[in-house]
Amino acid sequence: MSSRPSPTAQHLRDLARLRRVRDRIDREYARPLDVEALARGVNMSAGHLSRQFRQAYGESPYSYLMTRRIERAMALLRRGDLSVTEVCFEVGCSSLGTFSTRFTELVGVPPSTYRRGAANDMAGVPSCVTKQVTRPVRNQEAPLNRPQLA
Repeated sequence: MSSRPSPTAQHLRDLARLRRVRDRIDREYARPLDVEALARGVNMSAGHLSRQFRQAYGESPYSYLMTRRIERAMALLRRGDLSVTEVCFEVGCSSLGTFSTRFTELVGVPPSTYRRGAANDMAGVPSCVTKQVTRPVRNQEAPLNRPQLA
């Protein structure tokens, strides 16, 4: 008899660890996060975490982090009371250039353009609906039949 867990049990444990990483990114998106620190938090190597995360969620941990940051930036820009630079730093980005490039890649327009038009476009729409309608989607080619992570 072997003391090693069955492949199914190990897979379920790996999925639980990946969910903890995803949840940490969702909670701490504005803090400095890197794949090495995320991997250490769940006792995985950075390479293994990246491969497993991509397999489970269709994008790398870094891409997922940037998507969360851009999603929050969109909400802050819709409010209209912060400059693009202030929003950049508020969501945890340290480079305005990288922030603007990623924002444009995900949203389709630069953050300054989004800020000018977003407040008028979503006026009167409840915030819960606005969040769902404006949610950025990075990996639109990812298969829709991803594994369910309960």
